Amino acid sequence: MPSHPAHPYASAAADTAADTAADIAPDSAEAATPSPLTPAAAAGTGARPTPRLRHGIRLRLVLVAVAVVLLALVAGGGLLLVLLQTSLRSSVSAAAMARAAEVSADVTTSGVSGAVAGLRPGSRDGQVVQLLDPSGRVLGSSSAVLAGQPMSQQRPADGVAVSQQRDLDDLGTPGEWLVVSRGVSADGRLYTVQVGVPFEFQRQAVRTVALFLLAAAPVLLLGVAVAVWLLVGRTLRPVEEIRRTVAGIRARRLGDRVPVPPVHDEIAALATTMNDMLGRLERADAAQRAFLSDAGHELRSPLAGLSATLDLAAGADDRTRRELVPVMVSEVDRMSALVADLMTLARGDDRTLVTQRVDVDLDDVVLAEVQRLRLTSRHRVVLQVSPARVVGDARRLSQVVRNLLDNADRHARTTIRVELAPGPEACVLRVDNDGPVVPAADRERIFDRFVRLEDARSREDGGHGLGLAISRQIAEAHAGRIVATVGPAGECRFELTLPAREVGEAS
Repeated sequence: MPSHPAHPYASAAADTAADTAADIAPDSAEAATPSPLTPAAAAGTGARPTPRLRHGIRLRLVLVAVAVVLLALVAGGGLLLVLLQTSLRSSVSAAAMARAAEVSADVTTSGVSGAVAGLRPGSRDGQVVQLLDPSGRVLGSSSAVLAGQPMSQQRPADGVAVSQQRDLDDLGTPGEWLVVSRGVSADGRLYTVQVGVPFEFQRQAVRTVALFLLAAAPVLLLGVAVAVWLLVGRTLRPVEEIRRTVAGIRARRLGDRVPVPPVHDEIAALATTMNDMLGRLERADAAQRAFLSDAGHELRSPLAGLSATLDLAAGADDRTRRELVPVMVSEVDRMSALVADLMTLARGDDRTLVTQRVDVDLDDVVLAEVQRLRLTSRHRVVLQVSPARVVGDARRLSQVVRNLLDNADRHARTTIRVELAPGPEACVLRVDNDGPVVPAADRERIFDRFVRLEDARSREDGGHGLGLAISRQIAEAHAGRIVATVGPAGECRFELTLPAREVGEAS
């Protein structure tokens, strides 16, 4: 037969079918993981590229570490200075009390004159000792500056020591002093020993420590900043490598993987998770590409037949055209059925396959489909059904039962057996046929899309390879499962299990 140019209607139909296959394909890996835009590509598409913060986290961590150390220095330094000042004041008070007790003992043992003679200038660093008579007159002083007036007006009893903080500016010795007064009896009279210690030496010690802390703090903060900067940079280096690798992955390079650090930490866990995600995306992308390829291949066959028929009809007479109309209708119906199956699979991917959940008498569904099969099949159909109720979409459950029965009818030699066995927790539908059993290695693969086993390669006899895939999606949407197995007599069996709903009365 001479070849004819492709009919324009056939070309348009091919374009429409290709567009339909692309529209109903499952979500691709490219859609799930958009490739990062380079600045040039972003400028060309008008999209804004993701800003790259080179030192964002690193700088923030350094600032946080420096701030924490600074607060610790301020709090610790302040506490240290307070404790140091308190300790120095306590030691000054103790030294003054001890000196007053010592001079009182001299008064008791050596007498007043002996004690006065012992008050030599500079006898103790910074200390000034006075011995007062009962009237408060200064009998002796270790400092010529404070020889004319007592340092304190306190006059304690014999053996009693009291202290007082006061400024001695009026005595010509500016600054705050600690004055300890102790009473001592000699020759039947009460004398007073006063020991004064200036706080200036302690202040200088505290000031020196404070200046040291102030001088050391910037050096310490700088050291902390450098150390944290280097440590965080080293820690985040694997993250940058992961980011760079992921940024370089395109839809055609989903086989790439990010480097996993050798240590078992959070970064390694992140890299492992990223690799697992990339693996899932790669598999999804491969499945999507295979889906498109298979869908295009399946659509090509009816389109080719339709195109050839249109070519014949273009140059034929009216009688021939009328004879070709059933052929074209058959090809269109076949293509429509394939598109409907593809749409069903797409809805299953979108989790919108089951639109309603109501009580369904599964035995009624099975009876209706078996009656339909008996009208069209040349095989003997044996039915054993008990009342069973489930919750779900009656139309979708009917579609599952029909697919299983059609599959059994396609491969049976003489007999098809259908059994519905309800249980307290699950209802089990078993569809057996005496045709060849599904090999064990193919019992999972047979539920994949566009899969036909070797003995069912014919598209006219074997369908499109979508019925079982659709059936499994519908079963899983009803919290059930469907498996291929072998019956007790060695027959081919498909078994559908659905959660049971309690039945009030047998239907």
